Amino acid sequence: VQLQASGGGMAQSGGSLRLSCVLSGGTFSRYGMGWFRQAPGKEREFVAAISWSGGTTRYADSVKGRFTISRDSAENTVYLQMNSLKPEDTAVYYCAADLGGVGSTLTMSYQYWGQGTLVTVSS
Repeated sequence: VQLQASGGGMAQSGGSLRLSCVLSGGTFSRYGMGWFRQAPGKEREFVAAISWSGGTTRYADSVKGRFTISRDSAENTVYLQMNSLKPEDTAVYYCAADLGGVGSTLTMSYQYWGQGTLVTVSS
C-alpha cells in the first residue's frame, strides 16, 4: 500500500487549503483513513479520521468546526478541507491508512503512512 499526499502550500490566516491523499496497492474501502500533523519541534498529533464507510468521522478539538475530512471511493482518495486557517496550523500533514477500518485517533493504529505535505499559514 502506498499513500501519496498533495495539496499543501502557503495560505494566509483565515484562508483555506484542501489536502488530498491517494491510496494505491490496496482496497481503499477496507481502510480507515486519518490525517496527522507535525510542527517543528513537536510530536506528531492527530487531526482527523474517517471510518472505512465514511459513516464516522473524528476531529481533534483544535480543528473541529474548521476542518472537514471526507473520502471518495471512486478516486481512492481521502480529503482534508481546511478552512479558517491559523498560524498554529502550520505543520507537515501526513495521511495514514488503518486496516482496522475504524478511523482511529491513535498513531499506533495506522499501518501505512504517506510522505507528508507542508502547510504554512502566515499571520
